[in-house]
Amino acid sequence: MKTFLLLSLIFIGIAAQAQDVSELNEYESYRDNTPADDATYIERLSKLPNIIELPYNDIVRQSIELYVIHSRKLVEYMLGIESFYFPMIEETLDKYDLPLELKYLAVVESALNPAALSRRGASGLWQFMLRTGKTYGLEINSLIDERRDPVKSTDAACRYLKDLFDIYEDWNLVIAAYNCGTGNVNKAIQRANGKADFWKIYRFLPKETRTYIPAFIAANYTMNYYAYHQLYPVETRIPAAVDTVMIAQPIHFDQISNVLNIDKEELRVLNPQYKKDIIPGNQRPYALVLPASLACIFAEKEDEIANYNAKKLFANRSVVNNPSVKQTTRSKTKVKIPDRISRYRVKTGESYYSIAKKFPGYDQNDLMRLNNTRSSTLKIGQYIKVPQN
Repeated sequence: MKTFLLLSLIFIGIAAQAQDVSELNEYESYRDNTPADDATYIERLSKLPNIIELPYNDIVRQSIELYVIHSRKLVEYMLGIESFYFPMIEETLDKYDLPLELKYLAVVESALNPAALSRRGASGLWQFMLRTGKTYGLEINSLIDERRDPVKSTDAACRYLKDLFDIYEDWNLVIAAYNCGTGNVNKAIQRANGKADFWKIYRFLPKETRTYIPAFIAANYTMNYYAYHQLYPVETRIPAAVDTVMIAQPIHFDQISNVLNIDKEELRVLNPQYKKDIIPGNQRPYALVLPASLACIFAEKEDEIANYNAKKLFANRSVVNNPSVKQTTRSKTKVKIPDRISRYRVKTGESYYSIAKKFPGYDQNDLMRLNNTRSSTLKIGQYIKVPQN
C-alpha cells in the first residue's frame, strides 16, 4: 500500500481528546493528583486488553509515578502527538501480526520524538543504532537518516521485533533484547540457570534494561489512564491532515519555505529524515510530507521551487575545469660568455672570489657558472676557465 498514502490518513483531533479529558474533570478522582494505591494500579493494568504480560510490583510503581508525577509536561506532549504517530504504528504492527501495545515502546525509546538522538548514537522513534538500522534496510548517509523516518523506521522496528520473538517466544525477553541485545539476554539466562523469565534474570541484566520493562509497563498505564492523573494533551505543531509528494530532483527546505510560505521548522517536523534540509532527489525519488493544503500547490510549482535560489543553495560543483598549473622553475641567470676563454691554474690561497678580482666585470658567481659548478672549493694546481684579457 501505502507507505505514502498512509501519512495522509493519520489524524485524530487533538481538540476532541482535550474535550474528553475535560469531561473527566467532573470526577473527584480526576482532580486529585495523589498517586493511586497498589490495588488501583493492579486493577487498571489488569483491564488493559494486552497480549504482553504487564505485572505489577514496587519497581513498576516507581516507573508509573516517574511518568504521572515527575514527567508531566513530557507526557502531555506525547498525548498531543500520539494521534499523529500511533495509527501508523498500529497499522504496521498489525501488518506483521504483532501486539499493538508494542507501540508504547516508542514512548519509552524516544518519547515519540523522531529526531531523538541518544548519547550512544541511537536515533529516531525506535532508537536504532547505525549498524542495526542498516541491517534492516534503512538508508543512512550525510543527507539522509531513515532511522528518523517514522514510517520506514517503524517498519524496520517491527521486523526486528518479529525476529527477536522467533528467538525467545516471550515478549518481555524480546523487549529486553531490543534494549540491550541478544548477547546480554542470553548471558543473563545462562547465569539464571536457564530460566527464561525477565523477572528471574532481572539482576543479571544491564542496569538500564532492568528499568526498561517496568518503563514499558508504566507507558502502557500512563497513556491509557492519564486522565485520572490530571494530564492534558497539548496542542502540537503537526497539522491535522498531511499528504505526501515524491521528489525526483534536488530540493532544499529553504526553497519550499520561501515559495510556499511554510515555516521551515514545520517542514523539519514533518520530514525529520533530511539531516541537512536537502532532499537529494537526483539519486532516486524521495518522499516529502506536507500539510494537505499545500500538496497540490507544490505539484503545480515544483519547477519554480527547484529553481528558486538554486545556485546559492546547491553550490557544490559537479564539474571543474582542468587546472592550469604554471610551472615554477628556478630562474636561470644568464651565463656571461667571454669572447675568448683561457685556462687558469689555481695558486695557494686563491679562491673564485680572489681570482674574479683579476677580471674586470666578472664576479665569483660568474666564474662558477662559467665552470659549471656550484662548489666554491678550489684545489691548488687545479685549472679553471677564465676570461682571456
